[in-house]
Amino acid sequence: MKLIPVAKVTDLEPGSCLSVEAEGIGVALFNVNGAIYALDNTCPHAGGPLGEGTLSGEIVECPWHGWRYNVRTGEKPESKEIKVACYDVQVEGNVIKVAIPTD
Repeated sequence: MKLIPVAKVTDLEPGSCLSVEAEGIGVALFNVNGAIYALDNTCPHAGGPLGEGTLSGEIVECPWHGWRYNVRTGEKPESKEIKVACYDVQVEGNVIKVAIPTD
């Protein structure tokens, strides 16, 4: 895993989402009451950008077709078999870093 700086904490208000890129990988960031979470930015249903969705508590709703995912686990609440990749997040000062695979 490699930690990549992707945004500032001040770019991501509580209750908001943000689409960013980490070395060519689309990442969706979420701020849930001050805790930062990161998922793959691509919805498995039709490729919608999850970072442009609507966050309600720990659930993000894809802006394209309304599929929902828990930002902590990546799981679709209605069907636990459907998941999006989760990335570890590290906050250093005002910098949000995301751990991406280094395959």
